[in-house]
Amino acid sequence: MRKVITGEQVAQLYNRDPFALPAWRAPVYQTPAGIILLVQLFRLLGWLVRLIARHPAAATVLAVLALVWFSLGWPGLAALVACAVVSLAAWRWFWPVSFARWISSPARGRWRAWCYRRRWAGVMAISGAAPSHQGQVVLPVLGKVTATRYTDQMAVRLVSGQSPADVAKHAEALAHGFGALLCRVRTARSGAVVLEFVRRDALAALVPALPIPAHPDLKALPVGRREDGLPWLVKLHGTHVLVAGATGAGKASLLWGLVRAMFPLLQDGLVKVLAADPKLMELAYGRIIFETYGAYAASPVAIAAMLDQAVADMQARAGRFAGRQRDHTPTREDPFVVVVVDEVAFLTAYQPDRKLKERIMLALATLTTQGRALGYAVVAALQDPRKDVLTIRNLFPDRIAMRLDEPEQADMVLGDGAYDRGAMCELISPDPATGAGVAFVRLEADPDPVRVRAGWVSDIDIREMAAACLPEPEPAEPIGWPEVAA
Repeated sequence: MRKVITGEQVAQLYNRDPFALPAWRAPVYQTPAGIILLVQLFRLLGWLVRLIARHPAAATVLAVLALVWFSLGWPGLAALVACAVVSLAAWRWFWPVSFARWISSPARGRWRAWCYRRRWAGVMAISGAAPSHQGQVVLPVLGKVTATRYTDQMAVRLVSGQSPADVAKHAEALAHGFGALLCRVRTARSGAVVLEFVRRDALAALVPALPIPAHPDLKALPVGRREDGLPWLVKLHGTHVLVAGATGAGKASLLWGLVRAMFPLLQDGLVKVLAADPKLMELAYGRIIFETYGAYAASPVAIAAMLDQAVADMQARAGRFAGRQRDHTPTREDPFVVVVVDEVAFLTAYQPDRKLKERIMLALATLTTQGRALGYAVVAALQDPRKDVLTIRNLFPDRIAMRLDEPEQADMVLGDGAYDRGAMCELISPDPATGAGVAFVRLEADPDPVRVRAGWVSDIDIREMAAACLPEPEPAEPIGWPEVAA
């Protein structure tokens, strides 16, 4: 049994002045070195168990490498590494999608997470995004980091009492602190936000027209590229789309991109396009496409007649669907109808004929309020997004804002708060090589704007689609030579 020295004994032993007050001290216990070593060993084992549980793949790889090293030596280890490298290269070459999902994307995310965690405390404190409480800086908690070739998204749990607007005020400082081009604060669940850092601009170069899909989906039509490098998919079935942009912003490329993405469905008779082209410029170049698979109108009178006929057909379809079905599935008997209106402001605000203007407005309002469930979609493009120009602006659930002239116009098109969320449409370059087709998209289900760029559909691409609409010429009969009498 070990000897215990109490505080009174320590005070009596080390106090040489008999008249001084005793200096009371805690008892001193001498822990054996074996117990200390055993405790540290258990701590090491616990750390290894947690490390293996958190990183099972890395632990398995290290275990296999160690086993091969002790069994076969360095030649076996070199052969194993060479086989692994060849297998990964073949996987990357033949199955790039699955390789990106299981290998490159997780690895990139872990690397970027380590880079952000290393600088997290300093950048958050210096930028002012981390509040202070009782003289101490309280850091938001950094969660999972998802990285692509162009953007990084990180989940952040806010400090109690902190709002997403408090972080958004320091977005520019955060972008500079982490070496990114841009930082956006996106909404998430209560008490959390998603910080999106743009490291490389995927939309700096011109995006060529995407290939015509073999099996188009009306709820996901590929028309361009998103800021994170993924394809930009536009939904038409079950919604209406409003496109706003200044002159030369690239609205025509988006409209032709939608037609190009739907072209196989047009040829199959499952989709019909009604084109209203009051400018007689953009849609007229492929007029034969609309006349073959729908209708084309240019004058205000013809446009009004076409829209009235569309409303009548829609209401007739509603009478047939009543009590039988609640949603529309495209068929040859009841195709999906897309009403494309280029420069709708000329028909709704700048039209001198008041009766004709009211007639067109009534038809568009009827189509946008009743056509979603009946297989009718309206795609309207305009330059001036003010409310007095298009009074039915709120009837379009999905909106696309291209280059605009004033910062306030971004909120007019995309809704209140869109500019604060990063939709700076007035900063889009007017240079066609760098800014044509660039836009911010706000969907009905997501209030956060997403930066995209529409593919540029050239005149050659339009002529190729128009050539496919022409009937094939019948082969000429061979010219017979007259028989010569013997």
